[in-house]
Amino acid sequence: MSIHPEKIKVIGFDADDTLWINEPYYRESEEQFCRLLKKYSSEENTMRHLLEIEIGNLELYGYGTKAFMLSMMETAVSVSAGKVTAAEIAQIIELGKAQINRKNDLLPGVIEVLTALSPHFRLIVATKGDLLDQERKLSNSGIARFFHHIEIMSHKKEENYRKLLSHLDIPAGRFLMIGNSLKSDVLPVVNLGGYAIHVPYHITWFHEEVHPDQVPRSRFLSVSSLAGVLPALGIPSSAQNEDHHQPD
Repeated sequence: MSIHPEKIKVIGFDADDTLWINEPYYRESEEQFCRLLKKYSSEENTMRHLLEIEIGNLELYGYGTKAFMLSMMETAVSVSAGKVTAAEIAQIIELGKAQINRKNDLLPGVIEVLTALSPHFRLIVATKGDLLDQERKLSNSGIARFFHHIEIMSHKKEENYRKLLSHLDIPAGRFLMIGNSLKSDVLPVVNLGGYAIHVPYHITWFHEEVHPDQVPRSRFLSVSSLAGVLPALGIPSSAQNEDHHQPD
């Protein structure tokens, strides 16, 4: 599919693993957590329990590091048959705090892409997760200035996007979503009649995995990196713009 830029008025960006690094930090915390509990359970068994408990808790806790911490503590109680110590629970809490306090580095090309797109489209962030956590990441990122609106959602389902589009007062056909998750950033948007660009990330939480065949190909395309968004929209990079305006 080729996207027609003249149809697009608003571009939404996912945040985690689209604008900045996120999932690798969860993997590091998971590895430390499994090692912490190795006297109670094999790392493989602990990880399996953690994933099951995380999925079971999504409707209660939503997404984000604080929800992850609660699921780790519940997993510790489960795999240790209630023998986990207060000191070990404290270590789990510290794992979560360390992840919250970690600086989420921007992914390559983010500044260039936002700089090039901002004169042509209204840019927003449409991400899910814990409100305070995501606000902190955005504040620390240094890129908040590019966005007209920040939407932090509890879920990214069709009804959530429908409410967002209503709030923005824009039809789905004028909206383009850019993100790394087919399940959260692409499928619900194209089902509503919008457009999407999928920018895969090398690590994806298994709960976000969707087979590409499940997504209507007529309304989205995939690019290998965020920089690929610019040629897909017919927009020159900021570097090209700068070269073009250099005096003779």
